[in-house]
Amino acid sequence: MPFLLSSPAFSDGSPIPGKYTREGENLSPPLRWSGAPAGTRSYALVVEDPDAPNRVFRHWGLFNIPADRERLPESIETGPEASHVTPVANDFGNTQYDGPEPPAGGGVHHYHFHLGALDVPNLDIPAQAGMEALWAEARKHTLAEAELVGTYER
Repeated sequence: MPFLLSSPAFSDGSPIPGKYTREGENLSPPLRWSGAPAGTRSYALVVEDPDAPNRVFRHWGLFNIPADRERLPESIETGPEASHVTPVANDFGNTQYDGPEPPAGGGVHHYHFHLGALDVPNLDIPAQAGMEALWAEARKHTLAEAELVGTYER
């Protein structure tokens, strides 16, 4: 069974609804996954926009997601499950989800949600380390990676 990531809010390759953008309510979308490989002990999540004008722009990072999880609820940062994950600073400088907000008239941007199934229960990095450091450390322990892509245009 392949390792798959999906969202009940949008399908792969489809537009991300406005409430999950910085122009809307800026809520993190609900996510679900299945098919994690044997030996998975935690998960790490990174959301990035490779279509940003100057570089890949990272919008959200979570790690130390427990291995028994198969979903993240909408707006996990504000709900009772927030204590079950560790956020990392995004490229806005926030340790929370910050949704799409591409430059107006810049065309369609693609937001890649990468979920890594890891062979360790925890990654020992500070939240201020940033998402690039998170993903570099996660990659050392990745058993499998699932991806979901949403789009957004202003």
